[in-house]
Amino acid sequence: MKIYVGNLPFETTDQDLQEEFSAFGEVASASVVIDRVNGRSRGFGFVDMPTQTEAEAAIAALNGKEMGGRPLTVNESRPREGGDSGPRGGGRGGFGGGKSRRF
Repeated sequence: MKIYVGNLPFETTDQDLQEEFSAFGEVASASVVIDRVNGRSRGFGFVDMPTQTEAEAAIAALNGKEMGGRPLTVNESRPREGGDSGPRGGGRGGFGGGKSRRF
């Protein structure tokens, strides 16, 4: 089960997440999301635990728990809304508007 972990202290590492969740069972992966521009944590991450019961126990125990002075938000990860495909932006490019000219 993939778990979302939000409101992480910005200094949290992948290893910190791994250690926090391993108290509840096997952790297949743990990663803090890093901003591509500045290379710093974005304050959230994901943990993958193969056993549903262990994952649910971790969610119940860690949701609201303070880490580095911040209460964690821990729940089952949901797919992103709007999907991941296609270019970003409004799709309304070009040289717009104005009055048409007739020659």
